[in-house]
Amino acid sequence: MNALDPAVQSKIDQWLNGSYDEETKAEIRQKLDNEKFDELTDAFYKDLEFGTGGLRGIMGVGSNRVNKYTFGMATQGLSNFLKKQYSGEHIKVVIAHDCRNNSVELANVVANVFSANGIKVYFFDALRPTPELSFAIRELGCKSGVMLTASHNPKEYNGYKAYGADGGQLVAPYDKMVMEEVQKIASVDEVKFERDNSLIEMIGAEIDEKYLDELVKLSVSKDAIERQKNMKIVFSPIHGTSRKLVPAALERFGFENVILVEEQMSADGNFPTVIYPNPEEKEALDMALNKAKKVDADLVMATDPDADRVGIAVKNLDNEFVLLNGNQTGALLINYMLTAWEQTGKITGNEYIVKTVVTSYIIDRIAESKGVECFNTLTGFKYIGELMTKLEGKKQFIAGGEESYGYLVGEHVRDKDAVISCAIIAEMAAFYKDQGSSLYEALLDMYVEYGLFRENLASVYKEGKSGAEEIQKIMMNFRANPPKKLGGSQVVTVKDYQTSKEKNIATGKITDIELPKSNVLQFITEDGAIVSVRPSGTEPKIKFYCSVNTNLMSPEDYSQAVETLDKRIQVMIEALQN
Repeated sequence: MNALDPAVQSKIDQWLNGSYDEETKAEIRQKLDNEKFDELTDAFYKDLEFGTGGLRGIMGVGSNRVNKYTFGMATQGLSNFLKKQYSGEHIKVVIAHDCRNNSVELANVVANVFSANGIKVYFFDALRPTPELSFAIRELGCKSGVMLTASHNPKEYNGYKAYGADGGQLVAPYDKMVMEEVQKIASVDEVKFERDNSLIEMIGAEIDEKYLDELVKLSVSKDAIERQKNMKIVFSPIHGTSRKLVPAALERFGFENVILVEEQMSADGNFPTVIYPNPEEKEALDMALNKAKKVDADLVMATDPDADRVGIAVKNLDNEFVLLNGNQTGALLINYMLTAWEQTGKITGNEYIVKTVVTSYIIDRIAESKGVECFNTLTGFKYIGELMTKLEGKKQFIAGGEESYGYLVGEHVRDKDAVISCAIIAEMAAFYKDQGSSLYEALLDMYVEYGLFRENLASVYKEGKSGAEEIQKIMMNFRANPPKKLGGSQVVTVKDYQTSKEKNIATGKITDIELPKSNVLQFITEDGAIVSVRPSGTEPKIKFYCSVNTNLMSPEDYSQAVETLDKRIQVMIEALQN
């Protein structure tokens, strides 16, 4: 008996009877013969959609899978959008890819479709980091760009990030406009797959040079680096795109003792040495940490496959390596940059930093103390990039970041950049070492000055179609019945970014939130705790972000204060998940 939903069956029939290659059709028939109805339903129940990171999904056959047809249709839709948006203009785009399996073939499909539509294509000659794609769009005067990556997702995934003329990921209303163009394509027959080689130009080393030149300009402690140039830095690209550019950037900054994790220097979409190529996970840094212990390194850094995120480890007061989370690294980075600007008299009152609403609010406090404006955007670096473009030429951007290990220093790109982040983190370590201190001690000093902030993130996975429905139901329940207390403290404010309304619970007063609409809820308690709830835009999960804080009188009180705050977070997370 066929257990497929009629809509799913109809989509499958379109693929079996349409202009798809025989290999694709044979795979679908095999799944039908073996009654793999759950697999087929998940592969065909919807089309891949642009989320916070563009298209991303599991590779395979089907409309809800990453393959040459879904990427071809996305590119045809993007081409149609560009031709309407820039009618009569000479349209140029850039394409780059990371180390993911099938990325080279899929990138060629994207190049084929763009060129078949009469669009000039700059095509990177080998894998490159996401931030370099953003840089190239701006440098080459392009209207758009595509990065093929699934960031830190497991090896089964690949993805497609679409960028605008400013070098930032597509934001509203353009992301929806592109998807509308894709949805207008009734069949794969409307996709132009015939490559026009005359419109495709390979690029590479010359863009690397220009990009690295821009990074070096952002150094603020050259003297400290000169004195600490032999500081031991262990680095791993986790089989990804930063394997050339991070070592090159560190060398240009002046570091002479960079130790590479050789087992992870190969570009490999199977990520053979890790479970997940995600620098947010301790396991992904295990090899780097083992090497760091052997050589007695000062600093450990590892980037994700497309080099937009970086995870770091530093030595604590007992000379043991500890991993810093994204909030800690981001706060240190921004504190360092703002302090350097302050000490050199560069702060005029026209400077700003940017973070997301789920990133540590210690950053807001630091910015306020330095007389620098701090903007909060929705989750997703594309919103930080969008704000940077809006303020370009009006205010001076210093740095920005988000809790998910993505940071940016300087205005050379409109996305998070692990290459410049690695260079500045290394410089920061050299600066504090030069003062007889360390990154870990700088962290403690920051907490004493601005308050100890602790954050944690809990994710609940809900796979497939039923999972997506369950996540919707959870969000509906939170909207209908927001928690009255969290961690023993009264909820005083509820922010709903979907309705753009903020409600004061005590007075009932409702004020507007001046941000684009997004499926995010925030609960703020009497004692300053902040809980944010949002479904992931790229993965089948719902996320709970918790932030609590307290005063820290001295570094000696740190461990005890952390234990107390972490217990509070745990209580809050358990209450939210029940």
